[in-house]
Amino acid sequence: MRFIKVDIRFMEVNDDPINPYQPLSILINFHQPLPTYRKMSTFLLELSYLIGSITFIIGLKQLSGPDTARQGNLLAAAGMGIAILATVLFHQKDGQPIGNIPWILGAMGVGTVIGWMMAMKVKMTAMPQMVSFFNGMGGACAAIISLVEYHSHPEGSAGYLLIVFLGLIIGSVSFSGSIVAYGKLDEKIKDISSKTLTYFNLLLLVGIIGVLALAVVQPEMLGHSVLWILLLLSILYGILFVMPIGGADMPVVISLLNSLTGMAAAFGGFLYNNPIMLTGGILVGSAGTILTVLMCKAMNRSLLNVIIGSFGGGGAGGAKGAAGDQTVKEISLTDTAILCAYAGKVMIVPGYGLAVAQAQHICHELEKKLEEKGVEVSFAIHPVAGRMPGHMNVLLAEADVPYPKLVEMEDANPTMNSTDVVIIVGANDVVNPAAENDPSSPIYGMPVLKVWEAKNVIVLKRSMRAGYAGIENELFFHPKTKMLFGDAKDTLQKLVGELKDL
Repeated sequence: MRFIKVDIRFMEVNDDPINPYQPLSILINFHQPLPTYRKMSTFLLELSYLIGSITFIIGLKQLSGPDTARQGNLLAAAGMGIAILATVLFHQKDGQPIGNIPWILGAMGVGTVIGWMMAMKVKMTAMPQMVSFFNGMGGACAAIISLVEYHSHPEGSAGYLLIVFLGLIIGSVSFSGSIVAYGKLDEKIKDISSKTLTYFNLLLLVGIIGVLALAVVQPEMLGHSVLWILLLLSILYGILFVMPIGGADMPVVISLLNSLTGMAAAFGGFLYNNPIMLTGGILVGSAGTILTVLMCKAMNRSLLNVIIGSFGGGGAGGAKGAAGDQTVKEISLTDTAILCAYAGKVMIVPGYGLAVAQAQHICHELEKKLEEKGVEVSFAIHPVAGRMPGHMNVLLAEADVPYPKLVEMEDANPTMNSTDVVIIVGANDVVNPAAENDPSSPIYGMPVLKVWEAKNVIVLKRSMRAGYAGIENELFFHPKTKMLFGDAKDTLQKLVGELKDL
């Protein structure tokens, strides 16, 4: 067996005036053998996990800005690719490499093709549904890991069983909840809200916690059946906890479910002692939790209130009788073009209708045409506009709208009174005055864009139909508001044409 021998030489200073520098040798023997193939494989595997973890952190940081988001996403994906490749090549158990490589590669190939096809075909209007679906698949994977690990080590310690069961519960809730969210976003599942359901959900959650405690403390009492009990209860809870949620709460719930999937993946990292799973899960879980809290703060509501109170979908309050005793004022394309062309400041408020009409590019063209005429143009972004966190930012970034022009709600509201024209493209609930002046409204207390404080408000809308929260919008009947009916993309194209003719 060979050993590492290191000979380090220094120059020692002495009192000899002729040759004051004498070599001083130090011989160090490290009593460790040179790396074998097995140790080299372990080293390369751990190095790949370290590289992957670093790319995750850098990629997440770059996702905070539209200019670097694409690069950050690709960097994190590359890091994960390196980690997966290294696992296939270098992972060993009991000194033996992993088996079933063809099956693993085949499954990866099938998943890659399906994911690629879905991502390439999805429309921007369906992006929230796809995010929910993919998130649900992540939760399902985490739950399956817990199922497999329990059957492999059913007699594990209390700490081990706790991690297995938590991964199963959280992964199952994330899976079933995300699938229900997908159905609701795709308008295939209707909101079901009642006090009885709320109390049943609380009782169900207490039951899950009770079974979990019993399974960890007295695992022999329920035996192997505890796994299936927790699985069924968790799936049922995920379905019923998302079922009553609708309206502007949906982006918050998507973010919460995303954080749950991250937590479940982190538990899988604990089970396998896998740093890349642990790091990725922690980053996703913590980022999703922070985003959820920030959106709840922006809506002036607690997370518990969102989950249990769940406004939206009911349509019980808000602008009662408004349509019956007030009139709607319309405006023509020519008058709109003149009003905007001679304005000093125009603010555009995008909403889900912008995504439906695929009007982000023509909206950017309108912005450029107005700027050519000396008009200052910006975009006011509400935190929960659209169907998922950052939906409007993604749309406008796709159209190459400069990031500095995207103004968050807390910065946009103070400038409303100095804005000449506000153009609302497909937004509804996030500009509803009922959130401030109607205590009976389901959205009362939610901060909104105070567009009615501007000098003129123009609403681009197909019809007078209520928004996702299912309530009437008082803004449509406001004295400063004028309606411009029609498809948003078609209307904006005609508006740009009018501006060119001025």
